[in-house]
Amino acid sequence: MSGSLLIALSILIPLAGAGLISLSARKPNQRETVTIITAILLFAVNVLLAVKLFNGETLILEVLEPIEGIPVAFTIEPLGMLFGLIASFLWIVTSFYAIGYMRANDEKHQTRFYACFAIAISATMAVAYSGNLLTMFIGYEVLTLSTYPLVTHHGDAKSMRAGRTYLGILLGTSIGLLLTAIIITWFLAGTLDFRPGGILTDKASDGMILLFLGLYMFGIGKAALMPIHRWLPAAMVAPTPVSALLHAVAVVKTGVFVVLKVIVYIFGIDVLNASGAGEWLMWIATFTLVMASIVALTKDNLKARLAYSTVGQLAYAVLAGSLATQWSILGGSMHIAMHAFGKITLFFCAGAIYTSLHKTEISDMKGIGRVMPFTMLAFLIGALSVAGLPPGGGTWSKWYIALAAAETRHWIVVVALMLSTLLNIAYFMPIVANAWFVPMAAKSVGAMTAPVEDKKLREAPLFCLIPICLTAVGCLALFVLAGDVQTFLAPMLDGLAEKGLSQ
Repeated sequence: MSGSLLIALSILIPLAGAGLISLSARKPNQRETVTIITAILLFAVNVLLAVKLFNGETLILEVLEPIEGIPVAFTIEPLGMLFGLIASFLWIVTSFYAIGYMRANDEKHQTRFYACFAIAISATMAVAYSGNLLTMFIGYEVLTLSTYPLVTHHGDAKSMRAGRTYLGILLGTSIGLLLTAIIITWFLAGTLDFRPGGILTDKASDGMILLFLGLYMFGIGKAALMPIHRWLPAAMVAPTPVSALLHAVAVVKTGVFVVLKVIVYIFGIDVLNASGAGEWLMWIATFTLVMASIVALTKDNLKARLAYSTVGQLAYAVLAGSLATQWSILGGSMHIAMHAFGKITLFFCAGAIYTSLHKTEISDMKGIGRVMPFTMLAFLIGALSVAGLPPGGGTWSKWYIALAAAETRHWIVVVALMLSTLLNIAYFMPIVANAWFVPMAAKSVGAMTAPVEDKKLREAPLFCLIPICLTAVGCLALFVLAGDVQTFLAPMLDGLAEKGLSQ
């Protein structure tokens, strides 16, 4: 099967799945079977693409050319391939989890949920494999629009308000800033193609590069840099499988993926370093990762704490891009995978706790490790990975970013990274400690209270529990397989400036 056909299938399979899901509205078992089969087929196609890419094949698909010289085209390179593999694999896991969660909580509009989810994955594939800024922008906007019904899933006033914030910020930044940057790039460079080394060399002054970087970085609202991060915590009103989609599978990962792709293939790290434009972005990202962690400490609602944790973790990848060395680009690229597995595990656990115990506030979760041991063990593993501690995969991505900061002598950034890790521990570990070592809260019995003696396992349904265990194992596996991820990304890294890995 040709590479161009496989690229087309990677985008069309989820769309076809969305259509079949919609036709299966009255048959829940058939609808969910279609969802699972579609997700598995997509992952299989991406594995075949990865094999072809690893064997040195050039993978290109040009669909049409609406504007002369600007085609809708797809080209696969290592960073996009890694993102595509992660998103498609986690779609399988999230689909199983969603079946358990949506049924156990008797959620409404399940057909719409699965169909929109599939469309969002198709848009994610289009962004991952985009060959130029136009194609990327189209996929980016479709992703925003297809996830709006998911954010507003419950249809109440709170959900609709969150949806307006979500849509307003993401469309406002992309149309007002990102599209403006793309248009100016076309006039300056004469192309919108993603090319190794970038397309802006000798095309713009240092001041223009600085302006461009601001337009791109704040235009990519899905990366959630402060102060345009508010849409992310607001979207936590959605069901937990949607939160998993937003934080791990597609939306925010699309944001940081586009940030890295623009820095590597539009600016080029040589241009970024020569102009000094990345300096301000480095400080914004550093502020975001520390401040978001501080805010997370104040949140008692578990999903809200995880949301602000995500804001901080996304800033790691943006920081990596701003440092513009081979070490930092490696760390930022790896962080897409490491954070995806760690954060999806944590959100799965939050959903499992809600499904089994109907608890959403951290202060109410004392002693739950005794009745949900598998869930809370997975939570510990996910927390370690997100915090960047062994044996979680996040250890390596944060190590490379810190190494890049030290290499470029940004010692304040190194200190901020250490502080952020301590803050990560501070907002995660008390949850784990209270779950295992503090007795469950007493319950009222008339005018008196009595300790809770229920020691029976109350884990979430197997369709929820098995995905939780799989993603937790994935966190551990990425710690061991970090070298293989680096090898996979090597062709991209070899095209960067002579820094970092060669020293």
